[in-house]
Amino acid sequence: MGHRLSKIATRTGDGGTSGLATGERLPKTDPRFAAMGDLDELNCQIGVLLALEPLPRFADPLGEIQHRLFDIGGELALPGHMALTDAQVAQLDDWLAQFNADLPPLKEFVLPGGGRLAAQAHLARAVARRAERSLWQVHAHASVNAAALRYLNRLSDLLFVFARHFARMHGAETTWRRC
Repeated sequence: MGHRLSKIATRTGDGGTSGLATGERLPKTDPRFAAMGDLDELNCQIGVLLALEPLPRFADPLGEIQHRLFDIGGELALPGHMALTDAQVAQLDDWLAQFNADLPPLKEFVLPGGGRLAAQAHLARAVARRAERSLWQVHAHASVNAAALRYLNRLSDLLFVFARHFARMHGAETTWRRC
């Protein structure tokens, strides 16, 4: 494979458009680019989470997830291309079952926090939910891979489960106290 980016500052977007991998140019305000940006932000948030050095049992899935987020971005950049399959969604389901089995059931909502790892996982979870909503916005106007939509839905759940683990490792998770 050749170099994908030989020149970083192309100036082609100075007029308010950006290009898809097909060569088609769309306004930067197109929902497709909003979704790409949310996916990029999510990947950055997971990168920060990994920089906080979670245990390998968490870091390994998070590293794999970063690659799958790039796959979803690739699907958006190349309409009609499908990289994700139900196998990747099933992998998230397996991780969810595995990690959730170690946690007690919840009786109340969990407040974001519980140490740096937990707080960062909660932030990534919130961005994952926004990225999912953005992808649904694209889907309202153009077909989106259903596996990608399911993947982002499961990912926010997995990040929540990871946040619970991290908070408990840090001392305790804080649950909501009703008025």
